[in-house]
Amino acid sequence: MLPPALKWEDGALYLLDQRALPLETKYRICRDYEETAAAIEDMTVRGAPAIGVAAAYGLALAEREGEFAEAAKRLAATRPTAVNLFWAIKRMEETRAAHENEKNLTVLLEREAAKIHEEDVEINKSIGRYGAALLPDECAAITHCNAGALATAGYGTALGVFRAAAEAGKKLKIYADETRPRLQGASLTAYELMADGLDVTVITDSMAAFLMSRTKIDAVITGADRVAANGDAANKIGTYGLAIAAKHHGVPFYIAAPLSTFDADCPSGAEIPIEERAADEVRKIGGKYITPPDVKVWNPAFDVTPSELIAGIITERGVIRAPYKENIEKIFPGGNA
Repeated sequence: MLPPALKWEDGALYLLDQRALPLETKYRICRDYEETAAAIEDMTVRGAPAIGVAAAYGLALAEREGEFAEAAKRLAATRPTAVNLFWAIKRMEETRAAHENEKNLTVLLEREAAKIHEEDVEINKSIGRYGAALLPDECAAITHCNAGALATAGYGTALGVFRAAAEAGKKLKIYADETRPRLQGASLTAYELMADGLDVTVITDSMAAFLMSRTKIDAVITGADRVAANGDAANKIGTYGLAIAAKHHGVPFYIAAPLSTFDADCPSGAEIPIEERAADEVRKIGGKYITPPDVKVWNPAFDVTPSELIAGIITERGVIRAPYKENIEKIFPGGNA
């Protein structure tokens, strides 16, 4: 059985240490907002929805010490690309502002964080149902990085589509890109899908295009960390190239993401801030150098897939299709996603 990515117990936040998976299962306990922020930064917890939930609990912890404002700034600085983080912080700030004169404010904030946690699971299940309807009864699909229960409060976005399809009786064969440089596909996606008894095969990122040329692939489905107002989507580095290959081979490329991942105030992918991470993530695997130790490295954590390569964005309210700007505007009139 798959362990939860995060849980709230005895007034503390327990985060499944995803750096240790799939070989070891252990939890890291966060008892204040600084420990929560550090866990987000070092990717103990990762995945846009899960980061948002963790930040909400971090703010609840901060309120106990009277450090809410400081915590909001600190948590907002942890990961710049995933907009769910900022969405969750804003929601907690609004909750605090509405109840700041109440004596039980700490309890109210803990409850709001728990509500965000619970809602995410139901949102993902809805995404799964809409996405499953897009897949044939016998389906071969490719996914990139990890957009599953480990990246969310539970169930998953892209992997939630596969879970829902399997629950509906569809026969799936899933290819998981290993997802360099941190190998979330090889370690986390393979681990998740095997735990659910689904048919998964790991491929290196560079194999996906050739696979499409030799094997009938029905869909490519990934998650996203931010969707701009024109439908451009930021996701784990390597997603853009996968979308290009899918377009060339006539394979529909879908994004599965909750509405909290949309940033209607961001006009296009060009304005999405792209996090750059440490060079040693590329230089090393398993703590050992695979490159000259002092070689230069460029290590963006994300890339941006232009909307014209996206066949549809699967949300909890249904599948959004082109024209994206107009259809996203219908959901978020005037911006302020």
